Amino acid sequence: MAKKKSVFVCQECGYESARWLGKCSCGAWNSFVEEAITKSNPNTERGLVSDGRPVPVTAVKGDTYRRMATGSEELDRVLGGGLVPGSLVLISGDPGIGKSTLLLQVADKVAEKHGNVLYISGEESGEQIKLRADRLAVANDKLLVAAETNVEAIRELVTQYRPSMVIIDSIQTLFATAIISAPGSISQVRECAGHILKFAKTENIPCFISAHVTKQGDIAGPRLLDHMVDVVLYLEGERNFGFRMLRSFKNRFGTTNALGVYEMAEQGMVEITNPSEFLLSDKSEGVSGAVVVASVESSRPILVELQALVIANEMGIPPRRTVVGVNRDRLSLIVAVLQKRAGVAMGPHDIYVSLLGGVSVEETSIDLGIAVGLYSSFRDCPVDSKTVVLGELDLAGRVRPIYNIDRLVHEAEKLGFERCVIPRLNKEKVKSGQMELVGVDTIQEVLRILF
Repeated sequence: MAKKKSVFVCQECGYESARWLGKCSCGAWNSFVEEAITKSNPNTERGLVSDGRPVPVTAVKGDTYRRMATGSEELDRVLGGGLVPGSLVLISGDPGIGKSTLLLQVADKVAEKHGNVLYISGEESGEQIKLRADRLAVANDKLLVAAETNVEAIRELVTQYRPSMVIIDSIQTLFATAIISAPGSISQVRECAGHILKFAKTENIPCFISAHVTKQGDIAGPRLLDHMVDVVLYLEGERNFGFRMLRSFKNRFGTTNALGVYEMAEQGMVEITNPSEFLLSDKSEGVSGAVVVASVESSRPILVELQALVIANEMGIPPRRTVVGVNRDRLSLIVAVLQKRAGVAMGPHDIYVSLLGGVSVEETSIDLGIAVGLYSSFRDCPVDSKTVVLGELDLAGRVRPIYNIDRLVHEAEKLGFERCVIPRLNKEKVKSGQMELVGVDTIQEVLRILF
């Protein structure tokens, strides 16, 4: 009988200690949990796909991996052209964001094209999966569903049915019998991921696993999980909005500079081939504080409406700074620049800034748009609805050049905008057809031109 021992494991980074510690070396407090494990390791077989003997790189066959289309163009775009056989893909996101919905739709399309797909759920029963399948109009005899949490039993199902793809929802619900700790613990997540990785490589079957996220937005479990898988995807968006963005943070078979865009609708996740057109479909006209800005999200240009509201604070309390989709510190910086360089004192006012559609942008290309929106609301003077404003703003009030300006300008021109305010240093490098390009150097010059 294998000898058991008890260790304390940090639930943030996976560090093991013989005794309880108040603070881990990763900086987390009160993160150690006692776990009983065994010294035996079921994964003692050598190698994943070979006998361990090295061969010349020229002797390795390089044309054996043909990508499998998932039936979702947006997902295929993020994956780099489709699924690679034997790959392990991790998809994470906030609860209720649409991970299970997307995976069930993909399972249906792959089953229709490539044969049996095994959908394993550790969170829902077969009846619950059927309810979601009926809502999504998924009815395919080749889509096999099972409610199972034992990773060894899952491997037996894979061996028995030989599916074209396996989906496991989620990794935190699985357990391996060799590990005595509870499902979702660091030891269980690490061990179960090792089992799944092994049968994915040996059976040459692509596998999707979903994962929960922590309150900080990180993937729950040890950081080792990110390193074990081949692809890490993250589905993000505001739950109160239908807009969803699928990003790749790691991809061994392609670039991470890709973005998939969906809309969460009653019939499930609907692909959006032109996100800018979707986001601007209900654009405000003649409203002060509204301005169109743009950024490049993972090599994909996206135009979105930014709305700002500046009102006098008459409550006698510290002024509010409320943002949605915009960096709060960046907003404070821009307010200070407007006051110092343009003589616009907004300090005692409440300020609200929002990017519509549930989009979040961290790029500095929207700095100038935020400044213009704030000034427009402050003076109650609308910005021309056919104008796009692009540029980074520094502390001296200068408009600095931005990257990928040509993509943003061409996207704006394609959507019918007539004028684009851009940094003067970018203007020399951009060619436009019918749209007017206005080069600017300072925030004062921008405000003089637009107002």
